[in-house]
Amino acid sequence: MKLIVIFYIIVTILVLSKTAATKKEKPEWAKKDIRDFTDADMERLLEQWEEDDDPLEQDELPEHLRPAPSIDMSKIDPSNPEALLQQTKKGRTVMMFVSVNENPTKEEAEEITKLWQTSLWNSHLQAERYMIDTNRAIFMFSDGSQAWRAKDFLVEQERCESVTLENKVYEGKKSMNDKEEL
Repeated sequence: MKLIVIFYIIVTILVLSKTAATKKEKPEWAKKDIRDFTDADMERLLEQWEEDDDPLEQDELPEHLRPAPSIDMSKIDPSNPEALLQQTKKGRTVMMFVSVNENPTKEEAEEITKLWQTSLWNSHLQAERYMIDTNRAIFMFSDGSQAWRAKDFLVEQERCESVTLENKVYEGKKSMNDKEEL
């Protein structure tokens, strides 16, 4: 019986000493009222909060922290730089600017780009569409490799004036015909 009591006393002393040793003095910024916290204080609090969290899975990381996709250079045609660019954008967000020709009204341009977006979705090319001007829209692809297939589709459309993808302008079919007629 005495042995059990001594064992419990030793365990209690060890637990108490461990608890006392792990208690840290709060830093000065943590003693402030939460309403007086600056952005830097909030950032430190967030870092402290996330200190013991498990690391995120690769697909849960923000895009800028994900590793770049591996590219098999043996499968890339060196005469086609767009194919290389397409491979490097796999899994990355890419924005494409699309202009509608023939001076459409805002409603008309919105209807045309909505139709194009639906056609892209029907072809399994997921793009979000945002109107930025009366005749211009942004198509945003969460998987950037899809943007080149979408570009090929859009430049063939009758009302497409131009597509800008990765700072390169691609004229629409109708725009090219207009220039040839002049």
